[in-house]
Amino acid sequence: MKIDLHSHTTFSDGRLTPAELIQRAQTMQVDVLAITDHDTIYGLADAHAEASKHYPALTLIDGVEISTRWHSFEIHIVGLNIDTADPVLQRFLAEQQQKREERAVKIADKLAKCGFVGTLERARRYAGVGQITRAHFARVLVDNFQVPTLEKAFKLYLGKGKRAAVKAEWPDIAAAVKVIQQAGGRAVLAHPIHYDMSTKWLRRLIGEFSASGGDAAEVVFPGMNADKQAFLQSIVAEHELLASAGSDFHFPGRWTELGRCQLKSDTLTPVWHDWHLSVRQSSLKDPV
Repeated sequence: MKIDLHSHTTFSDGRLTPAELIQRAQTMQVDVLAITDHDTIYGLADAHAEASKHYPALTLIDGVEISTRWHSFEIHIVGLNIDTADPVLQRFLAEQQQKREERAVKIADKLAKCGFVGTLERARRYAGVGQITRAHFARVLVDNFQVPTLEKAFKLYLGKGKRAAVKAEWPDIAAAVKVIQQAGGRAVLAHPIHYDMSTKWLRRLIGEFSASGGDAAEVVFPGMNADKQAFLQSIVAEHELLASAGSDFHFPGRWTELGRCQLKSDTLTPVWHDWHLSVRQSSLKDPV
């Protein structure tokens, strides 16, 4: 069984529409897919419609990726198997979206001072119906201002501590965990190895996430070597968290293809181990 519990659509910073993402999942023979757009659930209805019509064998998990603030870091918490009709969750995400809008205006102002004029309007066009993210501004810099790559856009302007970086007033981790669980979901610490922090801070992050009531952590994802994977899995096991896996898919590519990252562990319990009790299909009874 091929499971991918972290993916994005054009409703946040992904390049594929929800329908196109479902089609990609079918092409890549993904059996279980979670769509986890940044601070929004608006793309899920389109995804379910496409899956029901063209890929009924797919188990589609309703998800979201919530931005939080922990010390000086922006930490992402994925909510899996959430009730999208939960009114508290909907209000919470509306507040997140307003914070994204406010941050986008400030980023554009800072970029203008760097000589890049008109970035907000261009970023809005890239975002379309979705949330404006830093990735949209990065695309603007690459496509219109001779910045060579998306990575360079972050390294030179949009990344932490850079000239156009803006700290959003995100909620703390505990608030995100609470709203996810109130909506019937499981709270998952997203890509913990990808944060720019020392081993000491990583241990502290996972420990505090666990103490906040978090359910699971992603322990396999693109770009992580075997040593880092073993190290991360040992910390997750130490805190008795469940394990999740996902590609953090944004667009087809060499490193971030759907279904590429599969959980293989004899010691960790998958976050989906009992989902056959609540999801649309019963195909999740068997572990990976």
